[in-house]
Amino acid sequence: MPCDEEIVRSYDEWLQSPAGYYIDWREKELIADLLSPRNGETLLDVGCKTGHHLLFFRRKGCDVAGIDSSPHMIEMAKRKLGERADFYKGSGEDLPFSDNEFDIVTVTSLGCAGDPRRVIGEALRVCRGRIFLGVFNRYALASSQRQKHEPVYSHIDNPSASLGIYKLFSMVKAVHTGEAIRWGSVISFPLGWYPVVSFLEERIPAIKNPFGSFVGMTVPAIYTHMTIQEPLRDTLKLTVGKEHHEPVTREMKK
Repeated sequence: MPCDEEIVRSYDEWLQSPAGYYIDWREKELIADLLSPRNGETLLDVGCKTGHHLLFFRRKGCDVAGIDSSPHMIEMAKRKLGERADFYKGSGEDLPFSDNEFDIVTVTSLGCAGDPRRVIGEALRVCRGRIFLGVFNRYALASSQRQKHEPVYSHIDNPSASLGIYKLFSMVKAVHTGEAIRWGSVISFPLGWYPVVSFLEERIPAIKNPFGSFVGMTVPAIYTHMTIQEPLRDTLKLTVGKEHHEPVTREMKK
């Protein structure tokens, strides 16, 4: 069931509540720590929802674009960013962009995707720098609460229940060498405790913490072979797969 206008409005209102505002801020801090976005970098947010992450990265100096399957989400995001971002209606499983088009690609709701592995592959394909993947941690108490109470997730049957840090590692390593991966998690207490327990939350190290309800992982983009790049084979000494877009281990710089 797609997000209707009421769900989108409720989600944006939740983000403005004391608990929602703090949780959103804490997650953005983790994303920024793992990604280290730089001024002038291009960024695509897959599943951009109401644009709150796009606005965050725009303020970091990035040139941003967002894609979402919900026209109501896109409309709300456009109200926030106007001409400061480009928007596309579409799916993370089939991104309408060229190979290596963005410096950064973020997917902060990977568990909501119908085919998370394909979304990861597409994110790697269109990225020339690094990708960020975010999921709910199935081993954390607050994850089930968030699924039930956050409007944007409550209409989805069992989002990300099969995901967590170990499942995420497994999916990433199926298409990536696993080198230089950084990860962490935040929101370690029940939702109803925030923002009262913010001082305790911030004492818990986020990096390599497997217990928070929101798990984030940064993965360096890897070179993807395309037919047009065939003349580079001998020069770069690459082992090329049989199919287009099959990943190999050499990074390419723009």
